[in-house]
Amino acid sequence: KDVWAVALLFIVVMGGIYGGVFTATEGAGMGAFGALCFALTRRVLTWRTLLDALVESARTTAMLFAILTGALMFAEFVNYTSMPGDLKNLVTTLDLSPIMVVTAICAIYVILGTAMEELSMILLTVPVFFPLVVHLGFDPIWFGILIVVVVEIGLISPPVGMNLFVLNALLPHVPTRTLFHGVLPFMVADVVRLAILIAFPAISLWLPSLMR
Repeated sequence: KDVWAVALLFIVVMGGIYGGVFTATEGAGMGAFGALCFALTRRVLTWRTLLDALVESARTTAMLFAILTGALMFAEFVNYTSMPGDLKNLVTTLDLSPIMVVTAICAIYVILGTAMEELSMILLTVPVFFPLVVHLGFDPIWFGILIVVVVEIGLISPPVGMNLFVLNALLPHVPTRTLFHGVLPFMVADVVRLAILIAFPAISLWLPSLMR
């Protein structure tokens, strides 16, 4: 009975998103508002707790804006350089198959995911890789789905996946080795899913094709 509020909040937020009532961003706002209402109803919200939540939210927002600003500056820098064109010429010169190029890009994302936060990783690398992928004839939506999948693989990859350290901070009593063993089945499943999406692009493009 102590978790009914969390379950109800989860159902409202996820049901609203998948039901098309509101977007994912609006769903996050609804979740925060619902959590505030539950805290007020249970009379566990104090001025100190509210202040700490506001300060933490402001700190996170400032960090995200700093990352976004730096990523936009980097994207403009890439546009003014010949980096995407040089990358295309390199692939053409080496006569690599498109699938080999995509596999190499996925491997790079897995490596980066062990040391970088997902938002900064995507914002810094997509301006470089996206023109190459389009040049090779791949669908941009398909590439975006691959990026989301492979970034998540990198974030749980031992020994330095960022999400593993988050779990370690939340569960300090659980040994790190146990966390590594726990994520291995999920890593294997994610790699299999990634291979299927690369081999059969129509799977990831079926739903978007209904919207055209």
